[in-house]
Amino acid sequence: MFKTAQIHQLLKPIIAAALLSMPVLVDAETAEEKGLAIFEEADQRGEGYVDTTSGMLMILKDKRGNTSEREMRVKGLEGVDGEGDKTLMIFDTPKDQKGTALLTFSHSNKSDDQWLWLPALKRVKKIASKKKSGPFMGSEFSFEDIGGSEVDEYTYKYLKDETIEGQKCFVVESYPKDKYSGYTRVVTWIDQEHYRTLKVEFYDRKKSHLKTLTATGFKLYNDKFWRPDMLEMINHQTGKSTVLNTKDTVFMAGLKESDFTKNSLKRAR
Repeated sequence: MFKTAQIHQLLKPIIAAALLSMPVLVDAETAEEKGLAIFEEADQRGEGYVDTTSGMLMILKDKRGNTSEREMRVKGLEGVDGEGDKTLMIFDTPKDQKGTALLTFSHSNKSDDQWLWLPALKRVKKIASKKKSGPFMGSEFSFEDIGGSEVDEYTYKYLKDETIEGQKCFVVESYPKDKYSGYTRVVTWIDQEHYRTLKVEFYDRKKSHLKTLTATGFKLYNDKFWRPDMLEMINHQTGKSTVLNTKDTVFMAGLKESDFTKNSLKRAR
């Protein structure tokens, strides 16, 4: 679900008057309807970004506290005419992973499509749906997390209101529709003022608490779009964690559909 994303997809940031959502939530009679309404409102507020680019530093930490770093670039293209968003991630370091790239097409009515370009093998590898719960490039993020997140990919249930870090949040439980998902449920804290995702808990196929994602350092871009400076994913079962630090974010950079094709993977530099 952190699906980006993916990563920027899961954390679709938004700013508009909070009152805009009030009629929607008042009309939601059940916990399921209210949970869906909250996610629909957050999704609607994130619309209109067109495209975005950013730099990213990935920091991997093992249970002993040892760290390693990877630098990458991330490009995103907003879907139009019912199509899902597209994301391209390109690794610049370390040297043995330079040029490795992941392309994701998100869909609301079927599993997302993902392709991985491996320069050493000089081939594009399609990520099978059954494999998307596996780790992405050795991190605590899975391919499923990195993929795009569309509202229709889940069912929802509003649980409660709760304040974290001084911010009043909706707490909503989500259930993946994809039978190959690595999660049975996902619990999300969404702030009630701007509808930003602040915290996410992931539960594995055994219904055990697997990971927790936190987003911090939100900044406002173009007087409309909120983005976090840092994402941290902690794996409670292994003691490992991964931090993603974002920099140099630009919106409406002039990206095109041709920048998000399987051939563009091979040209990634």
